[in-house]
Amino acid sequence: MLTKFLSLMLLFVLPVSVATSTSVYEPKTETVDLYALLSAATNHETDLLPLRSTLAKALYGYELLQNNNIFSKNHLITLIDFSLPSDAKRLWIIDLLHNQILLHCYVSHGRNSGALFAEHFSNTPGSYTSSPGFYVTGETYSGRHGLSLYLDGLEKGINDNARARAIVMHGADYVSESFIQQHGRLGRSHGCPAVPQELNETIINIIKGGSCLYIHTEKDSYLGQSKLIHEMRKVSSESRAV
Repeated sequence: MLTKFLSLMLLFVLPVSVATSTSVYEPKTETVDLYALLSAATNHETDLLPLRSTLAKALYGYELLQNNNIFSKNHLITLIDFSLPSDAKRLWIIDLLHNQILLHCYVSHGRNSGALFAEHFSNTPGSYTSSPGFYVTGETYSGRHGLSLYLDGLEKGINDNARARAIVMHGADYVSESFIQQHGRLGRSHGCPAVPQELNETIINIIKGGSCLYIHTEKDSYLGQSKLIHEMRKVSSESRAV
């Protein structure tokens, strides 16, 4: 069923230069329940897991994109769930080869996206908002936040201005338990997915260089415009009709 998307992918994926994949991971949405495997790996501590429906979107979108070899580091998915409040740990790095969660932590959203929840999104430079959707991780650099990671948005009109907007992953002192205790939420960025300072280098070194990042929201401003989400829903509907 997924082969029907090969001719559609160029409609909504930016050209991305990636190296030839060397991972042995093979897409397995239709044959393996990844949620169940992750649940078993965490002793069924569901608080440590993303929502099943959100994980399904991340994995399905990843596989559609990977049909065109978008991700050179194709055994990882980083999932950020902005339908959750910022005082919840809402970032997961998932190892698809070993069916395990490598890291689970806090992550901030843009200051104009909202306070406790990310409710507003934009692809516009200077908006100081987050942009949802699928990304491929790029190269690193050292900036005013220390080690930082470029992100390239893969959804035209939704997040494809990420690099031009300087939307990067970096560490920040406002992404911490102590900030939550004082303010009832995390601090906010200029639109970047900022992570705890003490985990910043670890996270970036794991996911840099061609892995998948999916920033999820339940807002219609994304779900109603994303061609990837549209194609996922169409395939799901056709599969149920068979």
